[in-house]
Amino acid sequence: MIEPFLEDLESRIQPEVEESLFQDWRRFTRGDFQGDIFSPSRSQSAPAALSWPHILVNDTLENQEHMALQQLEGCSTSLASGNGGILCVRCNYGTGILPSLFGVEPFLMARNLDTLPTNRALRGGTDAIKSLLDRGLVDIKTGLGGRVLEMGEYFGSLFKTYPKTQRHVHIYHPDLQGPMDVCELVWGSGLFLALVDESSLVKDFLQLITETYVGFMNAWRNVVPFQNGYAVHWSMLHQGHIMLRDDSAMNLSPEMFAEFILPFDQRLLAEFQGGALHFCGKGDHFVPLACMMKGLYAINMSQPEYNQMETIFQHTVDQGILLLALSRKTAEQALATGRDHKGRVHCW
Repeated sequence: MIEPFLEDLESRIQPEVEESLFQDWRRFTRGDFQGDIFSPSRSQSAPAALSWPHILVNDTLENQEHMALQQLEGCSTSLASGNGGILCVRCNYGTGILPSLFGVEPFLMARNLDTLPTNRALRGGTDAIKSLLDRGLVDIKTGLGGRVLEMGEYFGSLFKTYPKTQRHVHIYHPDLQGPMDVCELVWGSGLFLALVDESSLVKDFLQLITETYVGFMNAWRNVVPFQNGYAVHWSMLHQGHIMLRDDSAMNLSPEMFAEFILPFDQRLLAEFQGGALHFCGKGDHFVPLACMMKGLYAINMSQPEYNQMETIFQHTVDQGILLLALSRKTAEQALATGRDHKGRVHCW
């Protein structure tokens, strides 16, 4: 039963501590932080009064209570450690949420790996993509769509009787990836030949994905309304309402980024009052283009060691764009060379 754990969390949330932490994040997002590295923490920790279970990912996918408990475990850990992460939960169904609307087959990892599922590419190659285009906009409640929206509603109903939890635990938007990432997940590796051989078809599909993305996010905001001009994501705060993912971009040239990614990302940033961008791997070749997008306020990169970081810094912090969750080693090495982070680098 989840109630004892909700009661434990509610008893440990100290509103003044959470408000102070949130205001620290707000100052950082506004560009008002004065210092080398933004690395906030809670003024007080709050250890748990009972032992929280760890629920494996695969055990959460068909059970809303298990998913809620798994997500709230992270909030409990933040309170106990006193770290600087904003309390938050999400509907945690993996990268296959939006691809599932297009009929892909889910792929679950082994239970003991405790990691999120993904999906297999749609069978049929370009013919399958053409069929999707002929069909047009999909029902956003197909695949995982309905389950994600229902989980968002479940979180909302669960928190109603716990006022401190309702106020301070943020429900952040599900992982919808970015249009190109979704395109690759649905199309499979054949996409990379199609980018050259059938570029018009790729663009048409990206357009369909983007419109589907807009429709799903609008349905999501009806379940969990957007906050006023900012969003919590991965326990961090950024301006705007959306966190895009461009992991597929590491495989593409700057010219291809400009043609196949930038217009569709820009459409989503414009639709949702801006936001942030995540990418894995090497991105210094496309970051100058990405940072030209209107409404891009922050970047989260997971592997700075694969990048020319001075290029990243010049196009982010020097241009007023935040770097979120940058590795501390990378940030401190740059400081040691005289690099000015301008108060725009966050590290855990």
